[in-house]
Amino acid sequence: MAFHEVQFPPSLSFGSIGGPERRTDIVTLVNGFEERNTPWAHSRRRYDAGLGLRSLDDVQDLIAFFEARQGQLYGFRWKDWADFTSTRPSRKVTPLDQLVFIGDGSTADIPLTKTYTSGGQSYVRPITKPRAGTVTVAVGGDVMQEAVDFTVDLAGGIIRFDHAPDIDAEVRAGFEFDVPVRFDADTIRTSVSSFQAGEVPSVPVVEVRI
Repeated sequence: MAFHEVQFPPSLSFGSIGGPERRTDIVTLVNGFEERNTPWAHSRRRYDAGLGLRSLDDVQDLIAFFEARQGQLYGFRWKDWADFTSTRPSRKVTPLDQLVFIGDGSTADIPLTKTYTSGGQSYVRPITKPRAGTVTVAVGGDVMQEAVDFTVDLAGGIIRFDHAPDIDAEVRAGFEFDVPVRFDADTIRTSVSSFQAGEVPSVPVVEVRI
């Protein structure tokens, strides 16, 4: 997939709205009961970048970014200000934040994940775009050193150990991350008069699978 490893300006994404969406097929039976199924194993996030624009300079920065991505052609990184770390936004990232793997003695490449838990149910989300310099890792409670014990594939969200973790060793990780997205339209419509009147353009952005 065509993707540019560049982050949409965080100052422009701050203030935008959006979040996860699910697709659920609902069939109502003749007796009034429902059957519900989903073709999606993972949610997909949507945002509106237009609401983060505060000045005409912001509009110019948006247009430059849009043109460099050639509209919908190239994906890019997006900071979701409501959900961009392995822990709660009010806390600092630590190597113990997320359980990502239980060692089997042979697997050395381990994908990053984030687990969401509520009411006894959990959802494990793949994290494919970690931020450089933010990934911390612990194996069996011992903190590992990046570039010594492991490396990180920033384009795919993979931790690569020099030596596979021991059997039954907990592999935990903390990190910040971006969402892989693309523009969801090939047109941006703006005008000076409408922007000065307090109106902002709609700039839809949608998550892409990596």
